[in-house]
Amino acid sequence: MTVPAQRRVALVTLGCTRNEVDSEELAGRLAAEGWELVDDAAEADVAVVNTCGFIEQAKKDSIDTLLEASELKQTGRTQAVVAVGCLAERYGRELAEELPEADAVLGFDSYADLSGHLRSILAGARPESHVPADRRQLLPLTPAARREAVSSVAVPGLAQADLAAVAPASGPPVLRRRLDDRPWAPLKIASGCDRRCAFCAIPMFRGAFVSRHPDEVVAEARWLAGQGVKEVFLVSENSTSYGKDLGDLGALEKLLPRLSAVDGLDWVRVSYLQPAEIRPGLLEAMLATEKVVPWFDISFQHASGPLLRRMRRFGDGDSFLELIARVRVLAPEAGVRSNVIVGFPGETEEDVAELESFLTAARLDVVGVFGYSDEDGTEGLGMPGKVDEDEIAARVARLQDLAELLTAQRAEERIGTVADVLIEGVEDGMPFGRTAFQGPEIDGQTSVESVPDLVPGQIVAAEIVASAGVDLQAVAR
Repeated sequence: MTVPAQRRVALVTLGCTRNEVDSEELAGRLAAEGWELVDDAAEADVAVVNTCGFIEQAKKDSIDTLLEASELKQTGRTQAVVAVGCLAERYGRELAEELPEADAVLGFDSYADLSGHLRSILAGARPESHVPADRRQLLPLTPAARREAVSSVAVPGLAQADLAAVAPASGPPVLRRRLDDRPWAPLKIASGCDRRCAFCAIPMFRGAFVSRHPDEVVAEARWLAGQGVKEVFLVSENSTSYGKDLGDLGALEKLLPRLSAVDGLDWVRVSYLQPAEIRPGLLEAMLATEKVVPWFDISFQHASGPLLRRMRRFGDGDSFLELIARVRVLAPEAGVRSNVIVGFPGETEEDVAELESFLTAARLDVVGVFGYSDEDGTEGLGMPGKVDEDEIAARVARLQDLAELLTAQRAEERIGTVADVLIEGVEDGMPFGRTAFQGPEIDGQTSVESVPDLVPGQIVAAEIVASAGVDLQAVAR
């Protein structure tokens, strides 16, 4: 009897850390079904591209990646290319029609039996393309009523209901397979969003807000620690809403000490905080709990109060400065980062000037500046007062220049201080990593002169001796 060759699959991930968690969930599913995971799409029978559909550039990058993977069908082992992820969920059949090079476009509902879909595609079938729908309508409007219904709805990154069906008895206690060996890993605590920001389509294709049960989060943190992870990076669309569907708005404050108690973990990092929802108790818990790093990823988006109201947001520059001041009174060394949008419909020169004044006063460690673009299905799409595209580009450049100057100054202020650094790698003989006030991948890095050489996963105290932009140079103590 001939034993069929093991099928190979490569997962190519674009976009945010939440997508990385989704890819590792898919990797766990596929490995449990007998697939061999490979890094190089050219060495795989199927390339699964986990797309991003957030903004125009992300969509373009996703399509380019799908096209590049499709070219491998002419030159490599690759027989099929499959689109999953946010772009596939958001556009489905439309994407399939415009991109015939992809052999399938599958939505979130296909994740539970992705192995079956891939085997069918390799056998010559072409499954029906996903038909998009507003995923907010799949769960009850009232958050507390969602717990009973969520088991019947596909929520990427929160798949536990069917764990026993796909995970081998000897396998990990979570449905996940790591796709890299970094000393940090994202850990999803919730999915979806109940906010209605006028510029954002994420709630429509990610669905209503759903928290993971704390026990599931802690179990996955233990599993990650067992895989050598030293830092867990808590991710969601809105971490400050964690627990509201569990009937406990203080759930995050209670979760942090449990994560801090996980053996093997050294750092716990919380991402994506809504400024209007940062409760005093949460702020205090983040700064008082051992292992929770003093780093605040706060979604300000702008500083003009009237413009924020048009965006369906809350707050203004003064209230944001008060929040930052509270953080720095409790932890002067804390890192604070944010993203801002310029060019939203109705934005005036006075609004831009107010944003510039806020950034100058805030002294943020990292600022991402994005130009507004119309997104399908959002309120902003139909708003009057559109800003000319050339003017948006000019405002982006102007704010980026200011942000680069201010964040470089903030980094320079840290020279002479001592900080813990998590080593992530070695380049040209020089170990590099991140301080506790630097978030993964996008907040710059710190190179560390050391004797003896440091290895990834170690945490070392080092004195910061120089800066270049947001990057730092330090000497191990």
